Amino acid sequence: METHYHRLGGDEAIRKLVDRFYDLMDEDPDYYGIRKMHPADLTESRNKLYWFLSGWTGGPPLYTDRFGHPFLRRRHLPFAIGESERDQWMDCMKRAMDDAGLDEKLKAELTAAFFQTADFMRNKAG
Repeated sequence: METHYHRLGGDEAIRKLVDRFYDLMDEDPDYYGIRKMHPADLTESRNKLYWFLSGWTGGPPLYTDRFGHPFLRRRHLPFAIGESERDQWMDCMKRAMDDAGLDEKLKAELTAAFFQTADFMRNKAG
């Protein structure tokens, strides 16, 4: 079975998706709630998401090669993440996937997987 990494288009496509995601987060006030959780300079955030998504989608394990197991929930505990933050993150990623021109089937599969992960990050009510 072909991985999401290959179906997305590999390394370059994942970098493009991540860059669009962070560009949207930085530009659109609808995402202020999650943007303020990030440093002013998004370079490291972009790299970490890119490295993570490479392995998460079935490609090279760039994140784990650098940092070991991602322990996503633990790494996100310092940030108050509720439904609003989850939904902002999801909306931003869905827009990035739209802008990247993903086919509908792949987008639906990734949306479901992203939602499961984003929902798991919640650590506050509301």
